[in-house]
Amino acid sequence: MQIPSDTHFIYVHGFNSSPKSFKAQQVLECFRHSGAASQLSVPELSHFPDEAIEQLKSLVEGADKVLLIGSSLGGFYSTWLTEHYANACAVLVNPAVAPHRLLSAMLGETENFYTGQRYQLTHQHMAQLEALFLPQTTHPERLLLLQQQGDETLDYRDAVGYYKTSRQIVQPGGSHAFDGFDSMLPLIMDFATGTLDPELLTHAPQV
Repeated sequence: MQIPSDTHFIYVHGFNSSPKSFKAQQVLECFRHSGAASQLSVPELSHFPDEAIEQLKSLVEGADKVLLIGSSLGGFYSTWLTEHYANACAVLVNPAVAPHRLLSAMLGETENFYTGQRYQLTHQHMAQLEALFLPQTTHPERLLLLQQQGDETLDYRDAVGYYKTSRQIVQPGGSHAFDGFDSMLPLIMDFATGTLDPELLTHAPQV
């Protein structure tokens, strides 16, 4: 698998996740094996959305060409960044479309699955997420949706509908973790270089 040398990649983890997550580690191993570890950032994001976006903005602004790989809440952040930075495109892995609606049912004490950090999920978090919500995307050509219908956390139809004008690969079955994610890494590199085979797409985008 060839990793394009002109692109910096950023893996953006999801809610209560971290660089220690399984998908993040698969991406890290891929870049290490290819001798391109310096082209990848996997930041540990703040649980405050405003702080997380600032962390990510500094990484996007520091590179000429960026591809974000955003999982779940990371897909939501990646969508916002792609809309605001012309040098960025994104692959969205079972992304959260409107996390302020989903997570409002989880207010109170919560814990990061990997670090063990405990904190209060508050209305402040929800307000910050809602401020980042985009009613629609305006640069659909910069996005690739990777979605599995068996996602037990998010309704896959939300993402399929929201990103309907972007390229999509929608698979039956699977899970929120995205089963077989490592098999998608070559396709992510093809998307980064503009060589993704249209025959692999679920449908042609209407842009």
